Amino acid sequence: MATAHDSARLLAHPAQLAQALDLQRKAFASDPCPGPGVRRDRLSRLARMLREHSSGIRDAISADFGQRAGEETELLEVFTSLEGIAHARRHLRRWMRTERRPAAWWSLPGRARLMRQPLGVVGIIVPWNYPLYLAVSPLTAALAAGNRVMLKLSEHTPRFGALFESILARAFAADEVVAFNGDASVARAFAALPFDHLLFTGSTAVGREVMKAASANLTPVTLELGGKSPAIVTTGFDLAETARRVMYGKLINAGQTCVAPDYALVPKVLVNPFIEACRAATREYYPALATNPQYTSIASERQFRRLAGYLEDARNQGASIHPLHEEASDAERRRLSPVALTDVSDAMRVMQEEIFGPILPVIGYDSIDDAIAFVNARPRPLALYYFGARGRELAAVLERTVSGGVTVNNTALHVVQENLPFGGVGPSGMGEYHGRAGFDRFSKLKAVFIDGRLSAASLLAPPYGRRFRALLALLKR
Repeated sequence: MATAHDSARLLAHPAQLAQALDLQRKAFASDPCPGPGVRRDRLSRLARMLREHSSGIRDAISADFGQRAGEETELLEVFTSLEGIAHARRHLRRWMRTERRPAAWWSLPGRARLMRQPLGVVGIIVPWNYPLYLAVSPLTAALAAGNRVMLKLSEHTPRFGALFESILARAFAADEVVAFNGDASVARAFAALPFDHLLFTGSTAVGREVMKAASANLTPVTLELGGKSPAIVTTGFDLAETARRVMYGKLINAGQTCVAPDYALVPKVLVNPFIEACRAATREYYPALATNPQYTSIASERQFRRLAGYLEDARNQGASIHPLHEEASDAERRRLSPVALTDVSDAMRVMQEEIFGPILPVIGYDSIDDAIAFVNARPRPLALYYFGARGRELAAVLERTVSGGVTVNNTALHVVQENLPFGGVGPSGMGEYHGRAGFDRFSKLKAVFIDGRLSAASLLAPPYGRRFRALLALLKR
C-alpha cells in the first residue's frame, strides 16, 4: 500500500495523474467492496483531520481571499462538512443493505434484489469559493459508497490547497484519497482521466468543457454549476424579515456563493420599501465594511474588476444604483460595498451572467403569474427562494417553476439538509448528491434477479405453440 509520503511525491504535474489513477485502480481491484468498518474508519479519519486542522484551514482560506470571516468558514465549511460526515456514518449500514424489490408476478417464485456497489475511482474538481466544503461533501459521499478518490483543488486558493493536500496525505494513503494542486493545464488533464465518475463544481462555461473532456472516456459526470437564482418576494411574509434573510444569503461570503439569491422579484409597490429594508439589514449585519473582519473580501482582483464592470455597464445602460451601506467600496482591500439595482434590463451583463458578489438587482412585478413567467423565461436556476404565505401562491411557484432546489421563507437552507438531494437542472447542473442521494450517486445500483428451481420463464421458451400463445394472451390482459 502506498504511504502518505508517496502521495506528496507522486503528484507533481499532469503527466503523473495517470500514475495516481493506476495506483488507486489497483487498490480498488484488491478490495472492490469494502465493508462498513473500513468505510466508517475512512470517514472517521476525515472528520478527525478537519477537527485537528480547523484553525489552520480557517486561516489559509482567509489568506487566500484577502479577508474572510473565520466565523463563516467555521459555520459554512467546517461545521457543514462534519455534519455531512456524521450523517453518513450514522446511516451507512442501512444504505449498504441489499434491498428486496417485488418480483413481477409472472416470474415467481423468483426474487428481485437491488444491490449498491462501489464504482471504483471517483474524481472531484473543487472550486475556490467554498474550497473545503465543496471538497469534503462529495468526498464524504464517495468514501461512504466505498470508492477511492482523487481531488483537483482550485489554483485560486493556493494556501488552502497546499494545506489540504498535506493534511490529506497524512490522513490517507495515496491509494485511498489523494489531492492535487495545479493550474488549468492540470485541471484539463484531470478531467480527461478515465474515472468511474467525475464530479465538477464551478461555472456553467467550464462545466461544458469538463463534460466534453469526460465524454471521450464515457465518464459519467455530476455537474454542480450556478446560474441566476431568484428570490420571489410577496406580501405574505414580513418585509423587514424577508429583507434580512435575503441579504444574509446575498452577503455571506460577500455573495460568492453558487446558491446566493441573484436577483429579487418584488411587487412593484414594495420595491422602494424592500430596498430600504435591505439597507437596514446590511447595516445591521455589517456596521463597518473596510475594517470589519467579518465582511469577506472579493476573492481576487480579477473578480473585483468583473463586479465593478457589471456596475459600470448597468449604470451606462440606465440602471439606478442604490447603495446599501454608507461606506464606499475599497478596491485595495477588495471590499465591494453592497448595492441594489433597479431599472435593469436583459441587455445588461448583471442580468445575463451569475453575479457572484454583493449586487442585488430588484425587479418589480404586478402579479405572481408575472413573477413566475419572468423566472421561466430564463435558464433554470440552481436555487429558487419564495417569501410568502404557504398557500396557493406558493403552490403555483413550486408547481410551475423548475429549479435545482427551493427554500421557502429563507435562503440556501435546503442545501445543508442531508436528507435532501442537492443538484442543478439544465444549465445549472446535472445529477444530485448529499446524504443518501450522494451515496447512490457514487454507487452502481445493480439489479439482481434470483430465479427458482422451478422457473415460470421456462413456460415462455420455444418452440412457440398453442400453450405459449395462451400464456402470452393471459399475460397481455
